[in-house]
Order: sequence, then structure tokens, then C-alpha cells
Amino acid sequence: MKSGNQRFFIRHSSLIIRHCFAMRILYVEPFMGVSGDMILGSLLDLGTDPFDLQSKLKLLPLENYELSILKCSRGSIQATKFDVRLGKSESHAHPHPDSQAAHTHRRFHDIREMILGSSLSPWVRKKSVEAFQRLAEAEGKIHDQPADQVEFHEVGAVDSIVDIVGSMIALEHLLPARLISAPVNLGHGTLECRHGVYPVPGPATQELLKGVPTYSDSAAGELTTPTGAVLLATLVESYGPRPLMKISATGYGAGSRDHEGRANVLRITLGEEVTDLPALASAEQVAVIEAAIDDMNPQICGYFQERALNEGALDVYFTPIQMKKNRPGVQLTVVCPPGKLDSLARTIFEETTTLGIRFTVAHRKTLRREFTQVQTEYGAVRIKVSSLDGQRLNYVPEYEDCRRLASGKGVALREVQAAAMRAFLHRKP
Repeated sequence: MKSGNQRFFIRHSSLIIRHCFAMRILYVEPFMGVSGDMILGSLLDLGTDPFDLQSKLKLLPLENYELSILKCSRGSIQATKFDVRLGKSESHAHPHPDSQAAHTHRRFHDIREMILGSSLSPWVRKKSVEAFQRLAEAEGKIHDQPADQVEFHEVGAVDSIVDIVGSMIALEHLLPARLISAPVNLGHGTLECRHGVYPVPGPATQELLKGVPTYSDSAAGELTTPTGAVLLATLVESYGPRPLMKISATGYGAGSRDHEGRANVLRITLGEEVTDLPALASAEQVAVIEAAIDDMNPQICGYFQERALNEGALDVYFTPIQMKKNRPGVQLTVVCPPGKLDSLARTIFEETTTLGIRFTVAHRKTLRREFTQVQTEYGAVRIKVSSLDGQRLNYVPEYEDCRRLASGKGVALREVQAAAMRAFLHRKP
């Protein structure tokens, strides 16, 4: 038999072990797209030492460039802007959303040998080469070339090497961590590249983001670049809503342009996975779907609510909101079991005028509910009784029962409700 001290030590040791091994999470939100410089800006904003970054980048045989790290504002959000400033011998413009010129060409074979031959850490070398391998395979598929012979016209010169290798250097300080990303905004319109005028996203970005949830909204231009796409493809483990986590720090990486009414930043949240939630032990997961609507006949609201509840929604409600251009609208909120998310999303698109929805997975805790029936002078009424840990907290007459009796007997609704409450309180145990 274990002594009290032994039991105390084992119990508290297990708590310490669980705490020490709680997984660190990096949650990426590319709501204004993503590029290599935005990722590095976010990681610097999270606390990466710029002097350490610069000293480790010097382990690569790259010349004729310098780093620019500045604080700036994008849509009133303070962020870090990272740039690579090239010397006169290098033409400047590659994968960033704002420029599309040609650089000195470099073959994947040469870039791989440069990285593997450096004295960077094994993890940084491995992940950097993996990222460039993905780029080479994507470009090779587009141009029908072997990966080793691919020349990176838009993503292979000094600034992109710095973006990719620098991101790995900055990220290594935060390991071990799981990288999770929200869906990726690609932007819309056209871009100019080696292939001429091309629709957003460019060919390499399109290839790199296979299997990744993406979308385009009203923000014009190329928001997601090949460098940003390959870093996501190489590093992100999964895509979806923000996980259950304790926030530790937040980093904002600035894009190059200002967008009216939008903060052109990439947000990365550093947090810790929540693994011990005694207060939520009996909680259930629900999906919360939202949509903002300002152009729908209000008669549809009631019809939609009835249909959604019949299809398994747990709750449906509309909240008055004021939308852009000062238009009154409503925010539709649907709460449902996670397994009903897809079918109810389809119902929303079929029955309302919204063009898009947002959804999160939340936890909810509910009181225990049961029904009991009482007899009144007007007829039988069901009472909904709610309780917590066996203690009664509330009781309410069922509206539909009271409405039916009030209408049938020709009396006021409140009289039937009051009679039901009296009958419940004076019932025999």
C-alpha cells in the first residue's frame, strides 16, 4: 500500500508531466493572404531576435543584400514589416504580392547544395530544402522539367532564399509546436508573371495549395505568393478553426500595401494546447455557423428558422447589425451538432442570400432538462424543469400547451401560465 506522501508525489508528478508536455500551438490566419516576408514579420513580431536571425543567415554564401525590419501600421494594426533590400546587381521583385519582375536565376540543384553545405542547424537545413523541393516539383510540373533543372525565376533569388531559410531559423526557436492554419485568402484579379497576364493565383501557388482550403473575397490582387504557399505547405499540419488554446503571444507581419478598410497583416498566435479542463469534462461540442445578410426578404427568416430546426439545428437566431455603407442587416447564427455542419451550411446557401459563412467549433454546457405534466382547471400542461447536480434551478410551463388551452378556453395566455405554475408548486411529491 502506498503512503500518503507517495500518493501525493505520484498525483502531483503526473500534473507536472501533463503541464510540461502540453503542446505548443502556432495558429496562422492568412485572412489577407500570405507571403514569405509576412511570415517572417509575424515571427519577428512574436519575439525572434533579429540579430540572431541575421547572424545565422550569414552562414549562407549570399551577398549583396541587407535586411530591413521596421514597425509600421496596417489598418491601424501595429505590425512588423520585413524586407530584403538587394544591391544593384540583383533585380528586385519576386514572390511578394506587389512586384513581379525577374531575378538572377538559380537552379534548385544549386540552392539545395548551398543550404546543405552550410553550418545551419540540421532541422533548418532539412525543412528549407524540403520547401525548395516542393517549389521545384511544382515549377517542374508546370514547365515539364526535372526538379533539379528548374530555375526559380520568380521565387529563387536572394530575397526568397532569405524568406524561406529565415522563416525556418525563426520558427526553430518556437519548437516543438504544432502549426495550424485558417483557410487561405488568395485574392482575386490578375497578375503579371513570366507566363504573361494570369489570373490569381499564379500557377505555382495553385499547384502548391492542392488540398488546402482556400477562398477569394473582395480584396484585389495576388494576396498569396508562391513563397508563402510553400511555407504553409511545408509547415502546416492541419487547417481549420482556431483550436482550444491558451494564448501566450501574438505576432503581426505586415504586407507591402495598404488596402482600404482592411488590415493587410498576417496574424500568428502562439499558445498552449488546453489538455486539462475539469470544468468542461461533461461539455459537448457544437458548431456555430454565422452569416451577415443585408439583402434578403425578412419573410424568409422565419421560414429558414423553422426548416433549420427541423433539420437538426439546436438553435437559430437573427441579430440586427449595421453593415458597410451603413446598411441595416442581420447576423444569422445557427448552433448545431458538428455532424450537421455540412447539411445546415447547404440549407443556409439554398434558403438565404448570403455568399459565405463562418463557422467555429465551440463547447457548451447545459442544464439537465426533463418534463413533468400538471393538471390545471384549463387542462393538462407540461412543465420543463432544469436542474444542476440534482438540484432544481428553474421550471417553465410549455408555451405551446398554454397557447393551445388559452385559445380553446377563451382566456388570457397569462392566466393559463399562472395556473400551470400554481399546479406545479402545489403538486404532491
